[in-house]
Amino acid sequence: MSTQRVLVVDDEPKIRMTVRGYLEADGFHVVEAADGPSALQAVTRDRPDLVVLDVMLPGLDGFQVLRRIREASQIPVIMLTARDEEVDRLIGFTTGSDDYVTKPFSPRELALRVRAILRRTDSRSEVDHEDGVLRFDGLTVDPETRTVLVDADRTVELSALDFDLLFAMARTPGRVFTRRGLLAQVWGDDFFGDERVVDVHIRTLRRALGDDAGAPRFVGTVRTIGYRFIGRPA
Repeated sequence: MSTQRVLVVDDEPKIRMTVRGYLEADGFHVVEAADGPSALQAVTRDRPDLVVLDVMLPGLDGFQVLRRIREASQIPVIMLTARDEEVDRLIGFTTGSDDYVTKPFSPRELALRVRAILRRTDSRSEVDHEDGVLRFDGLTVDPETRTVLVDADRTVELSALDFDLLFAMARTPGRVFTRRGLLAQVWGDDFFGDERVVDVHIRTLRRALGDDAGAPRFVGTVRTIGYRFIGRPA
């Protein structure tokens, strides 16, 4: 297996050096960038398998960089933010990030999250091929091409993690998933963080699908427990 490449984007050299050390110790090849424009150049030039992206960057901020990345690629992105506010996380997930870590953070935890996301990315091709296309009234989910179609004519752009969340639920319609169960299936058993991250991703997933939480077509809420996929098979 070729060495996986991680792009670390932060304007603080000490943070880049620390994160590089932990990731390289785990066997990753690390590329660095110190500002928004350099990050976009590195994405094109180095074709990383995952990006660790700081929110506060000179030139272009992290959200602007993320939007540019999502225009051309669905590579996983973990956001770093110094502000522990829900609005930051919502903006990041709305524009397509896969996870977030709040500064100050544990570099070991960050390395574990990187490995969990890339392990999920590595393993999904074989699983997706076996499962085939999922078809429901008004929704088609193709795991091999990782495309989602709503009402047969609208292609929905999802982050890698949001797609995996949808696929995990849609492959077993009607099954009730707890937040912890979804974290284990989608984020991985070694996820560290708040279970409410699931709620944030469900909101962005519903928004992308045009699904009304009050009268859902696809993702239903099971009060006090979690969520379930309620689409009807086509």
